[in-house]
Parts: sequence; structure tokens; C-alpha cells
Amino acid sequence: LFLAGYAELNAQLRTPAVIFVPTPQAVVDAMLKLAKVTKNDVIYDLGSGDGRIPITAAKTFGARGVGIDIDPQRIREATENLKTAGMGDRVKFLNQDLFTTDISEATVVTLYLLPSLNVKLMPKLMKELKPGTRIVSHAFDMGDWKPEKELDVEGRKVYYWTIPKR
Repeated sequence: LFLAGYAELNAQLRTPAVIFVPTPQAVVDAMLKLAKVTKNDVIYDLGSGDGRIPITAAKTFGARGVGIDIDPQRIREATENLKTAGMGDRVKFLNQDLFTTDISEATVVTLYLLPSLNVKLMPKLMKELKPGTRIVSHAFDMGDWKPEKELDVEGRKVYYWTIPKR
């Protein structure tokens, strides 16, 4: 019965819009430092893949983390990595569509999506996130929304924005 419900749940999700390419650990570390992550933060990693960003945020900075991925295989992988890291009390992974999941609890959002998806996501970020929430993207910007900071990490770009006051 449980498995039937699980299959049904996954059948409702669309196919992933991007292929999974892991963010190198040096870039993960730079993203979290750039966002000035602390133990008081709640990181939402949209398209969380193997879970390395929220797991690192928990292990290194004491933050809580939520990883959201549409691909059940990535969620299984991330959950295994979470067990290995021993951060199960601080991080959870959700097999959901990042466009429909409530992200309003986030104080930091991390992304490694395509530019078209970042732009499509902007209205949701502006609507759901509190002013002051930090957004960090690996490799891709947000179109006309100019980043406040830009880093080069081992030849890879990292972009940083803050949700403005309404």
C-alpha cells in the first residue's frame, strides 16, 4: 500500500528540467560563505541533487536545511548521503516540484539551475521569501535582476542577491 502511494505521488511530478550535475565542494563552500550562513539559517536548496549543499550548511555552519528535488533517484541518493553525514536532525529532503513547494521558511536559497529556470523562479522568490532572504546561484544569473555580488571560484561563477524590501 505504501509503495503504491509512493508511485502515485511520483507519477504526478513532471520530468526534471535539468540533468543532475553536482556542484564542486569548493563552490558549495564559497556559496555558503558568500551568503554568510549561520546556525540561525534555514537553507532551501532548489534542485538539491545529491544533497551536498544543505548537508554542508548543517555540518559546517550548524544551519537547518531542506533539499527539494523532483527526481526520486536524487532524493534516495541525498537521503543516503544524509545518513552518512549524520545530519538527519538538521536536514530533510523533499521529492517535490520546486515551483510548487512552499519555500517561505527559507532565510537562504541556493540554486544551480538553468538561466531560463532562474528567471521563471523569480516571481515565486519575490512573492514567498521575506525581505533580506539571501539567494545564491552557481553558474547562472537571473536575467535583468543584477547580482549584488559575483565570485569566481575555480573558474565557476557564483551570484548573490538579497530579496528587497517590499
